[in-house]
Amino acid sequence: MSRSARATGGAFSPVAMIIAILVGAVCFAGLGLLSAYAPELKSGNNGGEHALSRAATGYGALPTLLRSLGVPVMMNRGMLTEESIDSLLVLTPGADSRPEEIENVRHDGAVLIVLPKWQAIPDAKHPGWVRTIGALSPDATLAILPDALRKNSELIARKGPATVGLRRPSGTSFGAPVKVEGLRTLSGPQWIPVVVDDQDHPVLVMHKELRTYILSDPDLINTQGLKTLAGAKTGVALIDMARTQTSPVIFDLTLHGMTRSRNLLHLMLEPPLLGMPLVLAALAVFVGFQAIIRFGPARETDRIIALGKRGLADNTAGLVRLARREHHMAAPYALLVRAAVARAIGAPRHLSDASLDAFLDRVGRTNGAADTYSSLAEQARNARTAGDLMQVARALYRWNQELTRGRQ
Repeated sequence: MSRSARATGGAFSPVAMIIAILVGAVCFAGLGLLSAYAPELKSGNNGGEHALSRAATGYGALPTLLRSLGVPVMMNRGMLTEESIDSLLVLTPGADSRPEEIENVRHDGAVLIVLPKWQAIPDAKHPGWVRTIGALSPDATLAILPDALRKNSELIARKGPATVGLRRPSGTSFGAPVKVEGLRTLSGPQWIPVVVDDQDHPVLVMHKELRTYILSDPDLINTQGLKTLAGAKTGVALIDMARTQTSPVIFDLTLHGMTRSRNLLHLMLEPPLLGMPLVLAALAVFVGFQAIIRFGPARETDRIIALGKRGLADNTAGLVRLARREHHMAAPYALLVRAAVARAIGAPRHLSDASLDAFLDRVGRTNGAADTYSSLAEQARNARTAGDLMQVARALYRWNQELTRGRQ
């Protein structure tokens, strides 16, 4: 295969290559975005005990219900700022949560801790659902609390389902009667009852020194408990009891591993570092555009120093060009053309220079040449620039063709 054939041939058309490059760029950009925002793109419907789970033991229905009532609701995946001090932070630890995880949550406002109650396994037939296999023991439930909250606390569980009417410690009815399986209550010297059951056992308590509330039974606000109108009224009333009027409700997700990761790729896709990847993307587009509009095939690299006659000719031409003496080559070139034409037309060899010039002029007039050799030789001797050299060379070439055309 020749060099030109290799340069112009290709396995793919330019359109196919452009499409492949665009598809690859889009796929690479999508992979980068998914890698940076993967934790935030998760639906969270994994059957856990958090505000994104729609399982019976989850709390996915509560944020939806609060939003429908005009309550500001947010999901927390990282550190809380000082602007959230007026918000109610809802912690929904699971059975496998550790006390230090709750201690590491920093919030200067009110905190509501909902104690876990059920042991559950995933439902193989329904993704995101769970099946309860029994209730946690009171000791296992209290074990997730830090020492300051667990000390001298007592968790009591009723046996069997019962319809419970809640009320305030003053005797005022609270919410609506709800049916709860094995209602749990919490008491202790450091707790102030806020909402009690029909047996005056505290269900919602507040710490005497801290702005911390604990809801002893999650079935009062989880998805299972909100399936009835009475349960929805009671659940909203419990949230309103712990928060101040018009304050937002923040549901924590960090206890369940849904923390927003601040990796380098994430930072580069957000201000103020967003400008750098945008500039790099623009440069890549410009480079691709330049590659597409490039004229002709890629030029193959030659030797830096040519070999043989070509190298000698190139070096000589470079020296002449460097000295700016190209026009001095016009007269010698005219003599070379004269000799070539004389051989081609069979001119007598014994003629002097003047006689040979006169002979060539007569032959040129006979053949109808546009110029005579004498005039062309005079132009060559009078050349002063490289442009004059090229003009004389073209005229001599035309004169050569006119005199030798019939003898080729």
